[in-house]
Amino acid sequence: MPLALLAELKRRRVFRALVGYGIAAFAVLQIIEPVMHGLQWPDAVLSYAVVALAAGFPIDVTLAWIFDVTDGGLARTPSKPLGAGLVLLLIGIGMLAAAPGLLYYFVVRSGGGAAEKAGAVRGPSIAVLPLVNLSSDREQDYFADGLAEQLLNLLANVQGLHVAGRSSSFFFKGKSEDLRTIGQKLNVGTVLEGSVRRAGDRIRITAQLTDTVDGYQRWSETYDRKLTDVFSVQDEIARAVVAALKFKLLPEEAPTTREQRTDNQEAYRQYLLGRHFFNRGNPEGIRLAAKAFENALALDPGYAPAWAGLAHAEFYMAGWVGGSAAAVTDAAGRALTAAERAVALAPALSDGYSARGKMRGIFKWDWEGGRADMERALALNPSDVIALRAMANDVLLPVGRLREAVAAARKATELDPLDTNAWVTFGLTLCYAGETDSARSALGHALEVGPDNDWAAYNLGFVDLADGRPASALPRFAVLRTEWMRLTGVALSQRDLGHAAESKAALDALLTSHADDSGYQVAQVYARRDEHDRAFQWLDRAYSIHDTGLRYLKQDPVLKGLRGDPRFGVLLRKMNLPAD
Repeated sequence: MPLALLAELKRRRVFRALVGYGIAAFAVLQIIEPVMHGLQWPDAVLSYAVVALAAGFPIDVTLAWIFDVTDGGLARTPSKPLGAGLVLLLIGIGMLAAAPGLLYYFVVRSGGGAAEKAGAVRGPSIAVLPLVNLSSDREQDYFADGLAEQLLNLLANVQGLHVAGRSSSFFFKGKSEDLRTIGQKLNVGTVLEGSVRRAGDRIRITAQLTDTVDGYQRWSETYDRKLTDVFSVQDEIARAVVAALKFKLLPEEAPTTREQRTDNQEAYRQYLLGRHFFNRGNPEGIRLAAKAFENALALDPGYAPAWAGLAHAEFYMAGWVGGSAAAVTDAAGRALTAAERAVALAPALSDGYSARGKMRGIFKWDWEGGRADMERALALNPSDVIALRAMANDVLLPVGRLREAVAAARKATELDPLDTNAWVTFGLTLCYAGETDSARSALGHALEVGPDNDWAAYNLGFVDLADGRPASALPRFAVLRTEWMRLTGVALSQRDLGHAAESKAALDALLTSHADDSGYQVAQVYARRDEHDRAFQWLDRAYSIHDTGLRYLKQDPVLKGLRGDPRFGVLLRKMNLPAD
């Protein structure tokens, strides 16, 4: 910039005007953001405000050049008329001044790695911490946990309220983290906590809602009731919390346990016990959960939540616990039947739709029907992290709607930032979308949250293979506890390293131990080894038992060598998957 022009800019106090406008713009943003969130305006409003304020910088520069503030008021600075070149220069100076703010807001503030993106939740928000069990029987922990989970689900149904997912909230069970730290980790402004004491047919529930920023209590109450009143107490607590958060709801929008109720208290106890076992997230827990849900249904055959719980348990028994081909097929059929029953009994219960959506997609290859069920589940419960993960992984990704799959998976991590499986799903969708760097970041974060999660390490190994780094993939696969994962990964990475004998040894071990339940993985290895006929033989075998791995058929980079074969297109059509 010529020295003469710089001196003229200083004389006309242009720089002082820019600094003053910048301070004023910052102050405006500090006012707009809390007002916007208090009125539940969309986040886009803030973006529009930032752009409008940025556009004001060139105007501010131009006005400062033309006018000056004197003791007598606003006066025009004597000068020649503005030429086109000078106008463009002034606009450029204004945009240059606005650039740091725009860069921070739209790149730094909204960008970063996968973990940072997932932590940008704003607006009315809450985490429901596990209720402390004060009963003399410590075995009643499952009952206290179940009540907290039910409260979480009630509040999650409130449109516009961000509710931290169960995995994140229950991460703090038994820990002494202060509420401010919890609020920062979960991106929430309030926390609901309390205790449960159960004695005979009486129950005492205490609950308090606390602001995570200033530590002030917004609401608290104690309820002494009969055990038969447990559902009405949950309704009262949820409605009191909504009122304390200053949500204005129509009567029909108020959170209610209507779809969760049963007149049989033992059936309800068995249901909560089933949820407790299911949330362990291991094969033995899934088996015990299925048994508890069956016990609940024996007591109350019309209890829809237990049918939905059984559907989810049977799904994992079929797709995860595995077994013979016949056992997997039978479990899948039972899962679909249970899901259909849940939907028929309680059309306003989101769990039934999310369970049925999985079955329709993965086991029936009815992708549109599965998507419709997931959309219905999320309409009923927008904060249903399980439904979001299933929407991404089991419905959108299989048909190639990768951008939408990534968005759904990202939202799951925002709602439940300490849920390892949400991060695994996010990383997987990013990998299949070709964003391997972001996928690596997401899966690395999954391992930070859950260091023992085999799925996170397994998928991270596949990201290494996609990036042509088998030497990095091999040690990841070699230490996995889940045998079929370890053998599949070792066979693939040894092949890519050029170690044919070691690859074959791992494949032979996979065939010996998991021929019944890992047909898709065997096909992956044969495809990577360029043995196409055998690969298609195993894909046909996987097709015959509705192997859950087949949902990745269209997108799987490991199978890219098969895509030019006419048999690949035939299989896609048989599974109702689009060919392009």
